[in-house]
Amino acid sequence: MGHNDRVRDMEYVRLGGTGLKVSRICLGMMTYGSTTWRDWVIDEQAATPIVRQAVDQGITFFDTADMYSVGASEEITGRLLRSHFANRDDYVLATKVFFPMAGGPNDGGLSRKHIMASIDASLRRLGTDHVDLYQIHRFDRATPIEETMEALHDVVKAGKARYIGASSMYTWQFAKMQYTAALNGWTRFVSMQPQYNLTYREEEREMLPFCLDSGVGVIPWSPLARGVLARGRAAESVRAKTDQMMARLSNEEDFAVADVVADVAKSRDTSPARVALSWLLSKQAVTAPIIGASKQSHIDDAVAAVDLKLTDAEIATLEAPYRPHNVIGF
Repeated sequence: MGHNDRVRDMEYVRLGGTGLKVSRICLGMMTYGSTTWRDWVIDEQAATPIVRQAVDQGITFFDTADMYSVGASEEITGRLLRSHFANRDDYVLATKVFFPMAGGPNDGGLSRKHIMASIDASLRRLGTDHVDLYQIHRFDRATPIEETMEALHDVVKAGKARYIGASSMYTWQFAKMQYTAALNGWTRFVSMQPQYNLTYREEEREMLPFCLDSGVGVIPWSPLARGVLARGRAAESVRAKTDQMMARLSNEEDFAVADVVADVAKSRDTSPARVALSWLLSKQAVTAPIIGASKQSHIDDAVAAVDLKLTDAEIATLEAPYRPHNVIGF
């Protein structure tokens, strides 16, 4: 089948204010790696048909991190993308730096030393000479912002990354980093990867308006609240039982939201996952939710969500049960 046949149902949008076009759904690669890292991770053989399904459905945006399965996710990501795409330019590859990769004093954080070592190590594992989006996984309180932003600028200038992005942090920290880069003529972040879904909407207060105002693309992680929005009270996967974040996410307030998602899904004769993703995609600030997929059906659900348009009344219904949460994830 020709390339155009495959991708006719997928939408492509610019990432924030850049000229870079990405698919409306991003496939998160944390799910693929080694079970020695997390119980719910699946190996390369099991991942292959899922990634094939994503490529066939027009997904061109893939997100990993050096710390996922301590490097194994990057290795698998590199191999799978090389085998499924004819050209490196046909997909958008994102990875991250911050969390410790070993036990040494300089094996984590956002120092110049660690950033320079990490980009080279990531490129080796990914088997490519550049990533399209190099993201800081968290804010580093111990390193001067100037040091981090100049190092990231140098990574871009060296041709090792095309763009830079950031992930979960306070909006004032993100703003400070952006303005530090602007003041010095360094590369600015083009994207923010926050935790954002129907059960965790705290980023609507500051981060999303800031990103919208400043032309920064938003690529939310955990769009289905680690499966709670897809499965509701029946969220009894291996991950649900072993993921420490699940305990903090799964309370009665969140299940009340999941119940409403299930109701709207039933009335539309579709799946809760599609409804929850469609809600995210309806938000002006959101570029592409990052989905985790351990089954091919997860890809189908995510891609179908792009075409599902919720009414204003449905959106109001979905948002009504939300209660403010303590800030989690950073």
